[in-house]
Amino acid sequence: FSFFLFFLLSSLALIPSTPTPLLIQILYWSYINADDPAVRVSDSNRMFTLASLRAVWHGHKLDFFKTARVGAAAPNSEVVPLAEHKRARILDYARGRRPLILNFGSCS
Repeated sequence: FSFFLFFLLSSLALIPSTPTPLLIQILYWSYINADDPAVRVSDSNRMFTLASLRAVWHGHKLDFFKTARVGAAAPNSEVVPLAEHKRARILDYARGRRPLILNFGSCS
């Protein structure tokens, strides 16, 4: 990744109209403010800490207690319709043998 970034920055630097603050911003956001930095050899001292083992255990525990399983009956969770403001169950909206299709919208 660092080689790619170096190549990109050197290519931008060759363009005379590229402002220097743009190059500084690219460097800042790619190195200083990285939310999920790449794992390096020097990061191995954090790999087997108590916090990382707790996170792995928590993930396995969540997977174990899931109510939805492949091939099993669908969970009948409670929902609150926006128009009615009273509690209902998801499977209350099923009609006969028709498949129930849930559309949760989009984040885009």
